[in-house]
Amino acid sequence: MAGSLQDQLLKAGLSTKQKANDANSQKKKKVKKQRKSSDVVVDENKVEAEKVRKAKVERDQQLNKQRKLDAEEKAVEAQIADMVAQSKVAKGNGDIAYNFVHEKKVKKLYVVEDVSKGLSKGQLAIVSINDSYELVPTAVAEKIRQRNESCIIVCNQNETDIDDDDPYADFQVPDDLMW
Repeated sequence: MAGSLQDQLLKAGLSTKQKANDANSQKKKKVKKQRKSSDVVVDENKVEAEKVRKAKVERDQQLNKQRKLDAEEKAVEAQIADMVAQSKVAKGNGDIAYNFVHEKKVKKLYVVEDVSKGLSKGQLAIVSINDSYELVPTAVAEKIRQRNESCIIVCNQNETDIDDDDPYADFQVPDDLMW
């Protein structure tokens, strides 16, 4: 049973040599006609397989793009964590409560007096990383802002613009005033 179906039919006596030759010649004519004609016989299975292949390629491209974006986000987070770890300022065990707003809630951070002044003057910034708050210099906070602005919680800017119509322009607020 190693031969073709045609050979098996001939051996069994169900077909003649003439019928086998006619079938072969018709098959060759059909192939030759397909080659010569400009109309290509469309095989529906091939078309469907091509559509499935294209859909799979597109889906794979989308997945690769998403993986690449995820990897870039993780790299940025790692850079920010590294910058914070290298340049964080110690809060100290202070008794001065520094209040700030994060996610529409007032948060409280207990710091020493020097840190409180640094935060007020804009020399220090509060950064949220891994669900905790850290203090970093303003220069580092600006580098973090370039990578991910949502990490910066408080970064006061010294604004020396005085409004001309301000009725209290002549009255300066003392630096040591605690509210």
